[in-house]
Amino acid sequence: MQLDLNLLTALDALLEEGSVAGAADRLHVTAPAMSRSLGRIRKATGDQILVRTGRSMVPTTRALAMRAEVHALVQAAHRLLSAQQEIDLTSLERVFTVRWHDTLTAACGTALTAAVHRQAPGVRLRLAAEPGTDDPGLRRGEVDLESSSSQPALPDIRHRLVGRDRLIVAVRPGHPLTEGALSPERYAAAEHLTVSRRGNLHDPLDGALGALGLERRVVASGPTAAFALQLALGSDLVVTIPDVVTRAARDQLGLVTLPLPISLPDVSLYLLWHQRYDDDRAHTWLRDLATETIRALFAPPGRRDEGGDAGGVPA
Repeated sequence: MQLDLNLLTALDALLEEGSVAGAADRLHVTAPAMSRSLGRIRKATGDQILVRTGRSMVPTTRALAMRAEVHALVQAAHRLLSAQQEIDLTSLERVFTVRWHDTLTAACGTALTAAVHRQAPGVRLRLAAEPGTDDPGLRRGEVDLESSSSQPALPDIRHRLVGRDRLIVAVRPGHPLTEGALSPERYAAAEHLTVSRRGNLHDPLDGALGALGLERRVVASGPTAAFALQLALGSDLVVTIPDVVTRAARDQLGLVTLPLPISLPDVSLYLLWHQRYDDDRAHTWLRDLATETIRALFAPPGRRDEGGDAGGVPA
């Protein structure tokens, strides 16, 4: 029997997604086409691969045993073929999905879009909003580049440190906290607004205040920094946010910024991507361009960059 190596890609997607529809979406083919591929895989392996249980499908014992090896073979083939390809940005046609925190998109989205269009006119960007819950978009191939304030826990997610920010306090002009020195006690006694896409009313600030015997009163939570800044502008609410990536938005609104009166570590900023793109030259170009765009916020041109690529180890 002649083996169609394309079936390995289909098998990899089926084992990752656990459904015909999910694998079809991932590989941008129709569900009937993926169903036919599954039939051919079953015939080639002599195994059902996926079996229906109620409304879902589960992998067979043999499918579970071969899952890691199939994935490794597909990635090795991808690296082998990609190594022979030279990238021509002027003729490159591709869609990249970039999912960053809203503050980073607001600070760098325009510059990144302009740079991408200037260098590769055929490339299109999807600047996607972060979901309210943890999402496996990187692993599923739905997201090409993501931002995070922490290193990934999964070994197949790569990371690169692109900057370190510090937290500052933003209030409306004429806010009572702008008069006199800002002590931890005065800061804690104010009414606060958190920024959380999950709607959390607490964050690491509360732990730092608790260590000083202080407790702040959080009266609201906003899903984005832009929303929080607008709310702070029209009220006495205090919002504590990263300095560099929100500077343009704060200046545009005319908000007053104050130094945070308690000691906290800097906020790290990482770019994340799946290891499947390690040797993808187009993806390498995108993440290098994104890195350059972001680091321009933090350091003047010519300053030596810090950090580097990593896979499950500190950058």
